[in-house]
Amino acid sequence: MKHNWKITLILILLFLAAQFVGLVVTKHFIQEELPYNMERPEVSSTYSAAEVLIMLVLASIFIFILAKFKAYRIWRFWFFISILITLSISFSAFVPEIFALGLALIFTLLRTFKNNVYIHNFTEIFIYGSLAAIFSPMLNIWGALIILLIISIYDMIAVWKTKHMIELAKFQTKTKMFAGLFIPYKKDNAILGGGDIGFPLLFTGVAMGMYGNFAFIIPIFTAIALTILLMLAKRKKFYPAMPFLTAGCLTGYLVMVLVF
Repeated sequence: MKHNWKITLILILLFLAAQFVGLVVTKHFIQEELPYNMERPEVSSTYSAAEVLIMLVLASIFIFILAKFKAYRIWRFWFFISILITLSISFSAFVPEIFALGLALIFTLLRTFKNNVYIHNFTEIFIYGSLAAIFSPMLNIWGALIILLIISIYDMIAVWKTKHMIELAKFQTKTKMFAGLFIPYKKDNAILGGGDIGFPLLFTGVAMGMYGNFAFIIPIFTAIALTILLMLAKRKKFYPAMPFLTAGCLTGYLVMVLVF
């Protein structure tokens, strides 16, 4: 087992919280315009999945370059701006825009300069909903599925073959600006990368655009898949989570379609 039952349960509950909060944010911005006069990137309906993947790949390459050259200051600046934007969007689904921006600035400053486990994971719960709200309406279910499958294959290669995903995780942990859930305990850390939260949420957000609140069932199956991974995994070893999470997303989607 990767972690003890207490830490495993906390990690699963935080994952579910990020999924459910993210779906609430996504649902809000499916029905309403994005805040701060923001516009979604323009993509063609035929190649939307490919164009979204290209955006994500370019962002990932930029981060890998920063990690490779240990550009801590640039990473800190990029991290600060990214957290500020995503939090301000997500918070604005619950409070007026001006208050959302103020709250986002406070929590971004805390996350960047006075971070602790509570601030870290609280902000993580809200970050990914804004990304799903932006990108989910740009995709159909097949495009979202293609993205999940490609990211799952990439995750296996990056963890088991090239191992650069492990290096990136260590770089982020060293800078104390890790993108993802983070629970330190004893002499170990329980972590779940930001992509492992964001990509399942992206798929579920697309499903929500089609099936409404029935899509809330999908994260339950995704969380079950994550639990299975954590139970099968061994301590001190790294595993690609996306293949398991993708299986959970597909299982949840099929159950939703068949039952509802």
